Amino acid sequence: MKTDVLIIGAGQAAVPLATKLVGAGKSVALVERSELGGTCINTGCTPTKTMIASARAAHVARTAGRLGVRVPEVTVDLAAVVRRKDETVQTWRQGIERRLTAAGEHLTLLHGHARFVEERTVEVGGEHHQAEIVVINTGARPMVPPIFGLESVPWLDNHRIMELRNVPEHLVILGGGYVGCEFAQMFRRFGSHVTIVNRSSNLMSREDIEVSTSLEEVFRNEGIVLRLDSRVEGVDGGGDEVTLRIQGADDVRGSHLLVATGRRPNTDDLGCENAGVDLDDRGFVVIDETYQSSAPGIYAVGDVSGEPQFTHVSWDDHRILFDVLMGRPSRKRTERAYPHVAFTDPQVAGVGLTEREAREQGLRFEVASLPYNAIARSLEVDESAGLLKVLMEPDTERMLGAAIVGAEAGELLHVFVALMEAKASLRAVVNAQFVHPTFSEGLQSVVMSLEHFSTS
Repeated sequence: MKTDVLIIGAGQAAVPLATKLVGAGKSVALVERSELGGTCINTGCTPTKTMIASARAAHVARTAGRLGVRVPEVTVDLAAVVRRKDETVQTWRQGIERRLTAAGEHLTLLHGHARFVEERTVEVGGEHHQAEIVVINTGARPMVPPIFGLESVPWLDNHRIMELRNVPEHLVILGGGYVGCEFAQMFRRFGSHVTIVNRSSNLMSREDIEVSTSLEEVFRNEGIVLRLDSRVEGVDGGGDEVTLRIQGADDVRGSHLLVATGRRPNTDDLGCENAGVDLDDRGFVVIDETYQSSAPGIYAVGDVSGEPQFTHVSWDDHRILFDVLMGRPSRKRTERAYPHVAFTDPQVAGVGLTEREAREQGLRFEVASLPYNAIARSLEVDESAGLLKVLMEPDTERMLGAAIVGAEAGELLHVFVALMEAKASLRAVVNAQFVHPTFSEGLQSVVMSLEHFSTS
């Protein structure tokens, strides 16, 4: 079978790219070996945030007394939470199916595992498929750390933990990044005892330290035990107990173990060597500014390309690649602002450089921070944990980066994202009228506290 374009993997870049290409008159074959929608729909954004909503509802009910509202008893039916999650996932899958069907006969959906057999030729279910353009969108999966004894215990990944129907008595989480932190708080609010074992000395260690410590304080206040700066030497399991042996410290014991130590690209069974597609030392497809791999006519987008592994990055990839394939002027992928949000409570959001990164690059900048409890709205709704932080290049008044830990941080961040994308002056925030009382006022307050604006 020959088509104009063949896309491997039906993730968040592939589906909109395929339908747009068909709309532009191209014939497209889309290959998927599992469920449509990729990680986001099936094991990432959609299911986790759906379950986080249930966990937050339980937490708000339990703590409503602080607002003068008494809730006598709060119970969590985890099986019902999981059913709701599954129904939400299925709704999104069906939406993707309808979208692909509506694209018409020039879009062919192939179910099966794709593997390159030569340049721009893949095998799916024993049949060869060729295309002038091939796009790799195979995503990534949880990384399995090389820890002695791990294979002997029934450890959980981010997918399997969302299939549990009973709340774990004591959930031990290996890894303190975005995934580990979201699940830690979720299951603590469901009723589990939770311990996070993290190799780094702070949660979300890529953030500036005050961002990490702000979240750590919240977690400790909720009863989550943090074993930071801990190196796991081995894992034992027997009966209903899993034991992590920690170098130079006491063991950590629990009823369940979630491993959340990162992700690896889905390229090891793709046959890239047969097509001349180079991979880096971690297995990601090596791409240039236009997503072109080392093989002519073969591109890679999304998590498999080594870009930041977020759904919004993958989705934006498809827009740039579509322009590239259509021969239109396009943005440079490496010049984009890369925002991120962890959906803990409070949320942790950021865009651009951290203060640490700015110093490492030797940049000249001003920095200001503001505690969340300086925002009137945070006191009114009793959600005052967190802080806001902004970095600015004083000569141009352009923002270099921002971080927000606090209620609705993921929503607030987009003011800064838009400014960065437009390369606009932060003076626009200073001069704007921000409605009172809103969380957004904090954005103006932190910017106005920069020395550049406070003295002008």
